[in-house]
This record gives sequence, structure tokens and C-alpha cells, in this order.
Amino acid sequence: MKKYIIILACLLIKLNTGAQIYSPKDEQQAVSFIIKNFGLSVNGTLTGLQGRIVFNPANLSTATFKVTVDVGTINTGNSSRDSHLKKEDYFNAAVFQKINIVSSKITTGNSPATYLFEGVVSIKGTNKSISFPFTASPIADGYIFKGSFKINRRDFKVGGNSMVLSDNLTINLNISTKKS
Repeated sequence: MKKYIIILACLLIKLNTGAQIYSPKDEQQAVSFIIKNFGLSVNGTLTGLQGRIVFNPANLSTATFKVTVDVGTINTGNSSRDSHLKKEDYFNAAVFQKINIVSSKITTGNSPATYLFEGVVSIKGTNKSISFPFTASPIADGYIFKGSFKINRRDFKVGGNSMVLSDNLTINLNISTKKS
């Protein structure tokens, strides 16, 4: 009997430290960006969030993020600008329909419930390494992951030389998840 209790306890510990699999919920504006255009901040969002997130804060060695967002959903509040951004010289949404973010490593950050994402972002067929801190807040049957990072649009061949459009932009992530 004692042997079975030990085995049961080991199984419970293993289940408790095992990774959980989550799917992003695309209920809110989960991916947003800010860029300067003519010296003014232009805000935009992307929806169509899909992917798979494996996460357990007690066992980060198993954590992985593989998430995509639909380029065709870009929304800056100006339909003419949105149509232009989908064209070949910007996102080329007809050919490159998704922006991908894939983790290579998740580690503990500098404060509680803060983590460090290391991975790759893929835009228009160009891959670039990124690293940024994020938070993970538990919610019923999932997590909310929040973080932000900066990229240079020209690294991804998005838009050409411009005197009025900033090269650098900030991407903000606010991803709600549910257990898969």
C-alpha cells in the first residue's frame, strides 16, 4: 500500500510540473503597433491570432510559443492606409499572409511573473532574432501574456526609404489564452 501511495504522489508531482498547452483567444486586439508617420504616432492592430503555446512557470524548459497573426487584418483606423499597407511594397499580404513569432528559449525574468522570450519573428519571409521581457498572469483556464518589443521595418523590407515614416516601431502583445 505504501508503494502505491509513493507512486501516486510521484505522478501528481509530475502532472503538476508538466507543461500545459494553450491556444490564443482572438477576442481582443492582441497585437498592436505604434509607428511615427509625419512626426505623429500611428496606432494599428492585427487580428486573426492563432497558434500553440506550451507554458508552465514551474518548468520553463518545456515552454514554447508558436503564434501567427493575419497580415490581411491590419487596421490603423484609415481604410485607405490599410489597403496601401497590404500592397507589395509594404506587407505584400497576397503573398505573405502571416507574421510568425516562434520562441527558442523562455527563461525567468527579473521580477515575479516576469519572463524573457528569445526567438524569431518572421515578416515577409525575413527572419530576425528578438528578445523581450513579458508577463504571464493566470486567468480561468489560461494565461494573459503581455510584452512589447521594437523592430526596424526596413529589416523586413516593409516600406522603402522614407523621410516621413520612422524606421522603428513598437509591437505590443496582449494575448489571452485558453487551455487546449
